[in-house]
Amino acid sequence: MQKVWITGASSGIGLACALRYAARGAQLVLTALPGGELDAAAGKCRDAGAAGVAELPFDFSESAGLPALCESAWNAFGGLDVVYCNAGISQRTLVEDTSDAMVRKIMEIDFFAPETIARCVLPRMLAQGGGHIAVTSSISGKFGFPLRSAYCSAKFAVYGFFETLQAEYYHRGIRVTIVCPGRVQTAISMSALDKGGKPHGQMDPGQAGGISPERAAKTIVRAIDRGRREVLVGAGELTMVYIKRFFPGLCARLVRRIKPQ
Repeated sequence: MQKVWITGASSGIGLACALRYAARGAQLVLTALPGGELDAAAGKCRDAGAAGVAELPFDFSESAGLPALCESAWNAFGGLDVVYCNAGISQRTLVEDTSDAMVRKIMEIDFFAPETIARCVLPRMLAQGGGHIAVTSSISGKFGFPLRSAYCSAKFAVYGFFETLQAEYYHRGIRVTIVCPGRVQTAISMSALDKGGKPHGQMDPGQAGGISPERAAKTIVRAIDRGRREVLVGAGELTMVYIKRFFPGLCARLVRRIKPQ
């Protein structure tokens, strides 16, 4: 029976992954912002067949409580086999409209939180003989994208840290999967920070036409099962990752032509 901790578990990719694990009879630790959405997500997982569900609400912009959160997650069912750091926040602002406070909030939630969680659970996983840590980066962690300067920066940082973690601990039984979604139909654009730090409150057209969270979750959970180092999640937009890899100049020109939204 797998013991799985998922952050950002109240909706979107996190909830869809939780439901897939629940259908297997896993024991789940779910973390998201406090409120009814987390309670509802836990109920859905119980109904889907989870052997147990522990709710650990948390605001990832408040980093001081992370070590205690990790301890609670680890102890909820007596250890963890899979930790999936999925919680995140985005933005929709030009660089000149991006405040220092916004940059720091995005970095705190999107980079420092998963980095801290990984460092907290790592010694425990090593002591139990291994474990799997997955993290949501983005295809925007591979190339810059308009209106997402801080978001891209955080996702680039995520990639660097977790790729290093993978290199250092692979031979000690630690597996790392870096998840790079493109367009998925989630609420991330709705809650993205707009000018003044307010929620954007709109679904991006491209995102609205993305793949479903359920389809994304199927790809992600399969990648974790197979111990894949990286998984790209999306549809046609993933082509940009390969254009960046093999034709970086062309990628830069294409990105410059993207209409900010």
